[in-house]
Amino acid sequence: MVLTTVRMEDDNCAGHALNDFLLQLENYNPSIPDSVVAYYLNASGFESQDHRLIRLIALAAQKFLSDIANDALQHCKMRTSSQITQSSKNQKGPKEKKYVMTMDDLVPALQEYGITAKKPHYFV
Repeated sequence: MVLTTVRMEDDNCAGHALNDFLLQLENYNPSIPDSVVAYYLNASGFESQDHRLIRLIALAAQKFLSDIANDALQHCKMRTSSQITQSSKNQKGPKEKKYVMTMDDLVPALQEYGITAKKPHYFV
């Protein structure tokens, strides 16, 4: 009897948290527009009339892209740290470094997620 009561309270708490999340999701505007997400979902064969589901997928895609960008930034910092320490011997005072994402940083970050990207042999 006690075990059943505990499970019902856990289910009510989880249901309440889910409802709160769905309400917050309706007011959230993701970086990737709903129309873009809906287009690619429809192109892949997924159809949904629930705009909350489309927003949830947009939020997951945004998180995925931000994780890749953050990993690429970490690769860039590691790659340029040796260059900074060699050149900082001649300079005095700290400078704020601006980072530029290159394919050299993006390729290892994408490989961590199982995505293979190759740098073109030449640029036009």
